[in-house]
Amino acid sequence: MAALYACTKCHQRFPFEALSQGQQLCKECRIAHPVVKCTYCRTEYQQESKTNTICKKCAQNVQLYGTPKPCQYCNIIAAFIGNKCQRCTNSEKKYGPPYSCEQCKQQCAFDRKDDRKKVDGKLLCWLCTLSYKRVLQKTKEQRKHLSSSSRAGHQEKEQYSRLGGGGHYTSFSPDLALDSPGTDHFVIIAQLKEEVATLKKMLHQKDQMILEKEKKITELKADFQYQESQMRAKMNQMEKTHKEVTEQLQAKNRELLKQAAALSKSKKSEKSGAITSP
Repeated sequence: MAALYACTKCHQRFPFEALSQGQQLCKECRIAHPVVKCTYCRTEYQQESKTNTICKKCAQNVQLYGTPKPCQYCNIIAAFIGNKCQRCTNSEKKYGPPYSCEQCKQQCAFDRKDDRKKVDGKLLCWLCTLSYKRVLQKTKEQRKHLSSSSRAGHQEKEQYSRLGGGGHYTSFSPDLALDSPGTDHFVIIAQLKEEVATLKKMLHQKDQMILEKEKKITELKADFQYQESQMRAKMNQMEKTHKEVTEQLQAKNRELLKQAAALSKSKKSEKSGAITSP
């Protein structure tokens, strides 16, 4: 009986071929917890739930420092402290100021002074390096698939030619076909597709940030208008109350003046009656 190995997520046992190479996950766990890119720092991580779109490190930074800003170098939304992300900050301390990336043309590629660490001799930023390596890996896998398909077709044609009585058949080398200029064009097209996808994601993130800011501005305007209307209503009420109190005091003052005039008049009449009485 073949040996069974445990999945690192569900801990059920499967044949070694059924587990993924990197995380040693079974098929169901790979579907339930796919490897995705963090919305902020763009690193790949194992997604725990569909609603979880940022890695654990960024989640901790959000709790400590709040929502990040775009990095002034790589433009990745991962600057939790200051205007630079942690990756660019560490690279700048280690390798000096950044240079222009030969792929995206942004000022975010750090020269490590070691040609062995460059990608095909190109000075690329972190995102473009990952994109380029993914394209090369896909191209390598597709070349392998085409090579195996070509060998299978070649073997079938050889068998057919042998069975058919040695018909004239000239085989071709799949390696020569794969090294043709069309393959380079395929690599370039695949790389451009990766760049377009990355730019679309960045554009979507910026659109989301703009929408959030516009929403906040609208909420602040609505709150300001509400406060202003409340203040005006309060001032109108105070003015109305003041007017009513003033009118009441004026009416009372007029009444008191009338009473004072009546008293004065009665006193005068009493004095005149007292003088004429003898």
